[in-house]
Amino acid sequence: MTPTFVLVHGAFCGAAVWSPLVRELTLRGHRALAVDLPGHGLSAVVPDGPGAPSGMAGIGTADDVAAVTEVVARAARNGPVVLVGHSRGGLTVTAVANAVPDLLERVVLVSAWCCAGRPQSAYAALPEYADNLLDPLLGGLLAGDPGALGAIRVAWPEGGDLLDGLQAALLADGTRAELRAYLHLQDTDEALAIDEVATQVDPASWRTLPHTYVRLLRDRALPLALQDRFVADTDALLPDNPFDVHDLDCGHVRVQLHPEGLADVIDRVAAGKG
Repeated sequence: MTPTFVLVHGAFCGAAVWSPLVRELTLRGHRALAVDLPGHGLSAVVPDGPGAPSGMAGIGTADDVAAVTEVVARAARNGPVVLVGHSRGGLTVTAVANAVPDLLERVVLVSAWCCAGRPQSAYAALPEYADNLLDPLLGGLLAGDPGALGAIRVAWPEGGDLLDGLQAALLADGTRAELRAYLHLQDTDEALAIDEVATQVDPASWRTLPHTYVRLLRDRALPLALQDRFVADTDALLPDNPFDVHDLDCGHVRVQLHPEGLADVIDRVAAGKG
């Protein structure tokens, strides 16, 4: 039976970033849909002004899990479901897989957070994450006090050093026009709260759940060394059910703008080849 691929976006994004992949998968005969996590995309509450409280205030992991689980449950009525997550979306995918493994045929993580045996904050402190190019930009991108706003709010730059930094971190293998178009789709606000227990791999839930990791070899937002740490730690928890690993020679967001390589991986998943 044909699976449905449910796609989960990362930080500051919405379902729209998956549009090129949804189009490519549909043209290849697959079923795919992308989810807007609560407060993102067309469900975003646009602030009244730069200092206005965020519509993301109070939204956390449980809300994301509930939204994705609802979609997964509905899709599962029509056949198998493969849950795909990118970047911070891996935290949501992990938590959903913990909660409803029986509704999933497989999870696919694309240069995504996959915390196994330690919380997200501990991974962020590892040497493998130290050379990421994105976190050093955050101070210059912040558009207010997260505590007062109830969310992380950024102002996406139009030019200058910050835009150069984002190019290097997210899309060094793309054009400035592509980066501008990508940032134009991004939300300004992101949730503060991460449930550091719910977003760790539960070995009991993942014991027989097939899972694939797609390494992005040129990623400077989620460095390859950290991607490898996620795979190694998860495999250590699940020695009888290791990750299937695939490599794509691209940076953090090129995989969404030019999705052919990822679609090839998904072709293999749909054919039962991992």
